[in-house]
Formats: sequence, C-alpha cells, structure tokens
Amino acid sequence: MIRQELLGTAPIPGGQGRELKLYRHDQDFVLRLQGIDLMTSRMHGSEEMLAEFAVARLRDAKSARVLVGGLGMGYTLSKVLELTGPSAAIEVVELVPEIVDWNREWFGALNDNPLDDRRVELSVGDVVPRIRDSKARYDAILLDVDNGAESLTRSTNDRLYSRGGLAAARVAVTQRGVLAVWSSSANPKFAENFRRAGFSVTEERARARRTKGPRHTIWVGVRT
Repeated sequence: MIRQELLGTAPIPGGQGRELKLYRHDQDFVLRLQGIDLMTSRMHGSEEMLAEFAVARLRDAKSARVLVGGLGMGYTLSKVLELTGPSAAIEVVELVPEIVDWNREWFGALNDNPLDDRRVELSVGDVVPRIRDSKARYDAILLDVDNGAESLTRSTNDRLYSRGGLAAARVAVTQRGVLAVWSSSANPKFAENFRRAGFSVTEERARARRTKGPRHTIWVGVRT
C-alpha cells in the first residue's frame, strides 16, 4: 500500500490559523484543509469546465482580457489559455504564495506549465482589491476562490460573493462581460443575489471527473 507523503504546508493569509497541506499519493497530488480535500489532481474536470463555460460566452475569445481568481493546481488557467488566442491577456491572482511555488515545482507538468505562457501575468495577493479597483477592464472574471459562495478557508472571502462584491465585479467587466463562479455546492440565495447584481445568470452542473465524481455548481453571469 502506497502511503501519502506530506510535501508542504502553507498558512492561509487572514485564515485565522488555518493551514493548507499538500500531499502526494503515488502520482496524484491533494490539497487539504482541516481534513477536507479542497482539490486533487485526479479530479479537475469542473475546474476546466469553469473556463469552458466562461470562454464560450465571450464575444471575442482570441483577444480577451481575463482575470482568474485562484490559481489552484492550474487547470482552469491552462484551459483558458487553450481556448483563447495569442493576443489574449490573462491575469491570475493567488492568495497563498506557496500555491505558486507548488505549481512551479509540482503541478506544472500536469497541465503544460501554464505559468510559463507569455500571456499570463501572475500576482500574489487578494483578488478583491483587483476587482474593486477595476472598471470595464475584463472581458471575463473567473473565480475559484475558497469553496465557492460559502467561505471555508477564510471568512473575508464573503466580500467576493456578497451583493457588494458582485456589484464590484459587474463594474470590473466590460459590457456583456462574463463573471463565472465555481462552487462545491448549489446556493439558491447566491444565485438570486447574482441576478440582482445585474447579470443574466445560468446555473451549470459539473462533475469532478466530467462524467462522474462529486457534483459541483458553476454560475455563469453575463453583464446586462
């Protein structure tokens, strides 16, 4: 029996002492928080579908400016790069510095080293100020932060998913711009707030392995 190997730990900024742990089991990687698997290299279909649903709604994917909130294991970013053109510009904001290090050391080979793509601009920090300081800057914003609309890693992530956070995102995207949000579960209240913030919203279902595995929710809003 192959045992799990602890590769590293990372404190979550503002996470009240919570700590991410990276494990390797054979050829698979797992990011775990307080005994909960946040993501795994074995199941990343819904992370890729977050990008697919968002890019499919863009008017011009070839030259789109896209903000990705949450690097994770890089699967969403890799799919955005695959689906957009050579003149696209992709900004990635990741809160936890160690996540960036782990992508360069461990995860890059899983998805064609997306951080090395010349179209990518990487920032370490909180994505909330980036959104609130932007006006009609992005054709699409993709958020895979925390566990979705219900915060798990830190309570301040509520700022993203509150009515105020959604309103700020609407200002940050262009006319007919897209806001896509990944969540581990459905949340009718969030979906209603999303619509009230000025988006035409579609609620998509996604399986962790595309055709099987846990069911996740992806909301895709187009600014009205």
